[in-house]
Amino acid sequence: MHRVAVIAVPPATTFDLSIPELVLGEMTVDGRPGYDVRICTADPGPVATGGSLHVTVMHGLEIVEDADTVIVTGTGSRDDVDPRVLRALRRAAETGRRVASICTGAFVLARAGLLAGRSATTYWARSEEFRRRFPSVDLRPDVLYVEDGNIWTSAGLSAGIDLCLHMVRGDYGAAAANAVARLVVAAPVRPGGQAQFIASPLPPETGLSLAATRAWALERLHEPLTRADLAAHARTSVRTLTRRFHAETGHSPLQWLLHQRVEQARELLESTDLPMGQVAQLSGLVTTDSLRQHISHRTGLTPTAYRAAFTRGTTAGAPDVLHQSTQNR
Repeated sequence: MHRVAVIAVPPATTFDLSIPELVLGEMTVDGRPGYDVRICTADPGPVATGGSLHVTVMHGLEIVEDADTVIVTGTGSRDDVDPRVLRALRRAAETGRRVASICTGAFVLARAGLLAGRSATTYWARSEEFRRRFPSVDLRPDVLYVEDGNIWTSAGLSAGIDLCLHMVRGDYGAAAANAVARLVVAAPVRPGGQAQFIASPLPPETGLSLAATRAWALERLHEPLTRADLAAHARTSVRTLTRRFHAETGHSPLQWLLHQRVEQARELLESTDLPMGQVAQLSGLVTTDSLRQHISHRTGLTPTAYRAAFTRGTTAGAPDVLHQSTQNR
């Protein structure tokens, strides 16, 4: 079981503090928990928060010593971070363990000296303050999360969910991550490079969403969909479709389709024993060469190696696999 220590730094952001247990705590492998998530703080007991909710944390920083992953969640603290927290984070990073932050937890990692010379992100509204305080960090304020070696950072609030799902995807595979996402009613496949929604994500002239069109497309990933097909379903022009896709997803329609197809291929590789040619066709990547190119680019593994690393079982019926995986996204 993968052990996760979540450090609460007062005044803690309660929403951020709940995310690792909410997401990682839902993950199971063969009916057993995939993660043991425990929250800790420098002085166990009541922990101040940024709101009216009172939080009691029972564990001290000693649990960090045995953790495989250490996560610092959002905090209102900028200068007065307990030195014991900083030392615990440095020890974890020095021993090669995964150290991550959600939202303004990036300020704590930076104060510990873990982000100097690295790429990182944080809550966009605090990005200018972060740059002033930590000019040696390559801050990327327009993305959801950044993975730089064993140091991972995410943007604010719901981006922490994306970061945790990314952890599940890396530890247990795409099918496991998508299953957890369905349980917590979250989008399973938001890539880290997607833009933070700084401005209104919906076109002001209509206020309509393309969610129905995206759901329609997810059921037809194996078909040669074009921008014109998507625009026809959305009953709009290709130009308007493209603009609204960028606003709502941070990607062009074809970029979004490619990402969904690669995720579909990963699920099929994990959950079926279908030949590579059928995986390519059912995912919409068409050819085995295209499948190999995109899986290798996304994961660093060939399709065969990826299947060997992440297979959790096999399913024989290709149409059922396609229906289940697309309907449940």
